[in-house]
Amino acid sequence: MDDPSLLIRPMTLDDCDRVSEIRVRGWRHAYRGLVPQPYLDALSVARDAERRRARFGQGNGAVLNLVAERGGEVVGWAAYGPYREGEVRTADAELYAVYLDPDRLGTGVGRALLAESVERCAGYPRMFLWVLRENRRARRFYERAGFHWDGAEEPFEAGGALVPEVRYVRTLGG
Repeated sequence: MDDPSLLIRPMTLDDCDRVSEIRVRGWRHAYRGLVPQPYLDALSVARDAERRRARFGQGNGAVLNLVAERGGEVVGWAAYGPYREGEVRTADAELYAVYLDPDRLGTGVGRALLAESVERCAGYPRMFLWVLRENRRARRFYERAGFHWDGAEEPFEAGGALVPEVRYVRTLGG
């Protein structure tokens, strides 16, 4: 999808507050009814942004963050890098996150962020991602983009509840 009004670019330190707002709003929207409500209510944009700013620029550059900007406003965020098998990084890629301003769902922003992340990981053999098992909308989104559930499942702890996640994979070029 070519949309000249949409710019996908590397995230900057100045984007941290807006990315945190998108992430927290995205969680509250996408995971309502799937994750305990007190957990969602306790999410804090300010705390998330503080952690994000503190971590920004640290590490070895393997984890990359992209933002989608339309009309000068950041409307989406994605993060990707090496696949994490526990604490070990593997030869595969992982999509760690794709979140949009909930008001921008269905506008092509998510597809553009995902496509750019996949393209930038073309040197890896595969790309994995984890998605909440009951998040049907996200699962359909990833399936339309060529990902499929590989049978792996593990719980994600959220507010004392175990919420099942399933792993999706897509073969890349590498």
